[in-house]
Amino acid sequence: MTGNTPAADRLPGPTIKWIYHFSRLIFGGWWVYSGVMPMIDPSWQPLGQEQEAIDFSVALIESGLMFWVKVAEIALGLAILSNRFMPLAAIAVLPINLVIVYWNFVLEVGTVEYTFGALTIIFNAVLIWPWRRYYWPLLAFRGRPDFSTAPGIQD
Repeated sequence: MTGNTPAADRLPGPTIKWIYHFSRLIFGGWWVYSGVMPMIDPSWQPLGQEQEAIDFSVALIESGLMFWVKVAEIALGLAILSNRFMPLAAIAVLPINLVIVYWNFVLEVGTVEYTFGALTIIFNAVLIWPWRRYYWPLLAFRGRPDFSTAPGIQD
């Protein structure tokens, strides 16, 4: 490194980059697998051991909502695996992951469930962190609406 190297290049990027890509591949694969397997064999869908978890899972399945959750898992998992649309994909998984975390920490009890719940939180944080600059504008307290008919952002 020289004295003219930008600050961003001097940060611990390579390590963070490897952690990001490792997490992206594991998490994306996990999502594709979790989405595809119940469509191949519906009995594979975990219902849980606790009655509340079973009731919750059965309600999602019987209402048809679980099918759409699985479609979203496949689509988002493929986006994450291919590293495409990542600012969107990293945030789009959050609503489903909130339900997964709730299921693992509240409805179902056990070491495996707590581990999967914690891993879900960790993978989400690792996937969101590199894209954080895309999210800061969403926190504008008083945004300026764009009423034009032109595509894109008009400033």
